Amino acid sequence: MKKLRFPAEAAFLVALVLQAIGVAMCAASDMGLSMIVAPSYIVSLKLDFLTFGQSEYVMQFLLFVLMCILVKRFSFSYLFSIVSLLIYGAALDLWRIIIPLLNPAVTAPGAASFTYPVRCILFVCGMLIVQFTIALSFKTYLTPLVTDFFVKEVATYRNMNRARLKTVFDVSYMALSIVLSLILFGTLKGIGPGTVLQCLTNGLIVGFFDRSLDKIFDFSPLSEKLQKRFEG
Repeated sequence: MKKLRFPAEAAFLVALVLQAIGVAMCAASDMGLSMIVAPSYIVSLKLDFLTFGQSEYVMQFLLFVLMCILVKRFSFSYLFSIVSLLIYGAALDLWRIIIPLLNPAVTAPGAASFTYPVRCILFVCGMLIVQFTIALSFKTYLTPLVTDFFVKEVATYRNMNRARLKTVFDVSYMALSIVLSLILFGTLKGIGPGTVLQCLTNGLIVGFFDRSLDKIFDFSPLSEKLQKRFEG
């Protein structure tokens, strides 16, 4: 079967926009966000002047600075991760404004507005969308979000085991989420059974989407010159 053309640049943009709505759906279900976005969500709950998307700007920019310090370098591709962040954060806030179901000012998250079965459906759909977009982001050469880029770069330039560093990274983010939640609220916010479920299923489901996408689509870039610049 001939594969369908899906330019790598389009895959990059679609992945960011869809990932944002998946995260918004998980937040609305109040069943637990992934450990990577939970700290930003917790901060946004406490600081009314920061939206969820703006909180992501702050947290990921701090991670970006830490990455540059650890690898002792800066490149064009690094800068583009900020562009990725700006698109994702704006999309996250926009979805939460234009869709009443996802807007906490209109529809309170969790049990206050949804029955348990509806919360489960909302969460599972959001989780699958996020996992699909992670697989889709593998198909583009453009620099992804800082949280997706950090482990690869630090492991490469520090000559560290990537899998081991990824484990340390995830555990650190989980610990940060728990500490922030307890300090700011005295209880767990943004962390729940859904957080555990995503940890257990990410590898399996992302892998399934990754293989399926390769069977259906051709992710050749529109600009090979731009691709070489990023990969170089």
